[in-house]
Amino acid sequence: MSNPNDASENQSRLIFPFGGLRPVPEQAAAIAAPPYDVLSTAEAREQARGKPLSFLHISKPEIDLPEGTDPFDDAVYAKGGENIRRMIADGVLIRDSAPCYYVYRLTMGDHSQTGLVGAAPVAAYDDNRVRRHEFTRPDKEDDRVRQIDSVDAQTGPVLVVHQPRDDISATLSEITATPPLYDVTLPGGVGHAVWVVDDAAQIAQVDAAYGALDLLYIADGHHRSAAASRVTGIRREANPNHRGDEAYNRFLIVAFPADQVHILDYNRVVRDLNGLTPAAFLERLGAAFEVELSGEPVRPAAPHTFGMYLAGDWYRLTAISPPGSDAPPLERLDVGLLTELLLAPVLGIGDPRVDKRIDFVGGIRGLEGLEARVDSGEWEVAFALYPTGIQDLMAVADAGEVMPPKSTWFEPKLADGLVSYPLD
Repeated sequence: MSNPNDASENQSRLIFPFGGLRPVPEQAAAIAAPPYDVLSTAEAREQARGKPLSFLHISKPEIDLPEGTDPFDDAVYAKGGENIRRMIADGVLIRDSAPCYYVYRLTMGDHSQTGLVGAAPVAAYDDNRVRRHEFTRPDKEDDRVRQIDSVDAQTGPVLVVHQPRDDISATLSEITATPPLYDVTLPGGVGHAVWVVDDAAQIAQVDAAYGALDLLYIADGHHRSAAASRVTGIRREANPNHRGDEAYNRFLIVAFPADQVHILDYNRVVRDLNGLTPAAFLERLGAAFEVELSGEPVRPAAPHTFGMYLAGDWYRLTAISPPGSDAPPLERLDVGLLTELLLAPVLGIGDPRVDKRIDFVGGIRGLEGLEARVDSGEWEVAFALYPTGIQDLMAVADAGEVMPPKSTWFEPKLADGLVSYPLD
C-alpha cells in the first residue's frame, strides 16, 4: 500500500485514506447526530436531552451552556473542544491507528446511496478540481473555522459527487457485501451504515478506482470546504516547518456517484405582494406565465413550471418563453428564472441572498409546509419549484458560475459523529 502522506505521490489524486476518529461500535447509535446546520439551538437541546454522548454536544455545544448563550461566544467553541476531548478520554470515540477508507450508505425509504469517506486535498479545492457552485457568507465561514480549530478536527463531512464509474460501483459493492460496522437510524427514519476499509488490498483497490477521477463537485458543504481552506492557510502560516503533508492540508468528504444523490425542491415564500392586491398580482403574472387555477396542490412535474399558493388557492404557472436547452447552464435553472420573471420585476426582490422579504423552505417539508407558512398570515405567497438536476449543478460548476441561493436541497443528509477527520 502506498503511503498517503508521501508528498511525492501523484498530485492529481483527489481522495486519500486517513485515520478516522469514530465511535466504538456499541455507542454509534448514541453518538450519531443530525448535521449541525439543520437544527436550531432549541431543537438540538431537545434532541440531546438525556443523551450525554450525542455528537450535538460537540457540533452544537451551546446546548450545554445557559439558555440564551450566544452560539458564537468564545465559551461555546471552548465547550465543544472540551466535550470532544472528554469523549476521547472516556474511550467512546476512538481513532484508527492507520489510514483507512470508510464506505457510507444512506437509506431513506426506497432511496439508497453509497459513497466513500476520505480526505480531499485542500489544494484541489483551491485550484477548482473540487468544484463549487455557491457563494459563501464570511460569518458562516468564521463559525466553521473557529469550530474546526476548537475541536482540532473536521467533524462535518462535505458531500461531494463525481461522474459514475463502473469500477467504483464494483468496488463499493464488494465492500458492502459484508455486514457494516455501524448501522444506525436517526430521528426521521434515515439509516446510516458505515464500513471500515482497513485491509491493504482493498485500500489499494479503492485507490485505483478513485484515482481515475479528475473532478469532484461540492453538493452540500460549501462553508465547511471554505473553512477547511482557511484553516489550512492559518496553520501553514503558523508552522515554520510546514511540509505540505500535514493533516490540516486535507478535509473530510463523502463522495457519491452523481446518479445516486437525491435532490429535492427548494421552495420560496414571500412576505407581501409589493403593494399589489391579489387580483392585480395575478394580472401582472400573465405577462410571463400561463396562469391556471388548480383544485389541488401543485408540485411541478417538469422544468419551467411552478406551483403558487396564494390566498388559499393553488395555481400552476408555466413560463411562456422558457430558456432553450442550448441556453447557458445558469440561465436554464428554475431558481433563477423565477427571480428573473417574477420575484424581481413583480415583487421587487432583486437579490434573494439579502432581501428579508423572502425565505426558503426545503422540499423535505412538503407542499403542506408552504401552505402552513402562508396560512399563518406572516407570508403572503409561496412558490413550489421543480428540483434542480445534478447535471445542471455540475454544468454550472464547470462553467465557473455560481447558482442562486438555496438552489438545491439534498436529502437524506449525512450524520455528524460517525467519522471525523483529526487535524493533529
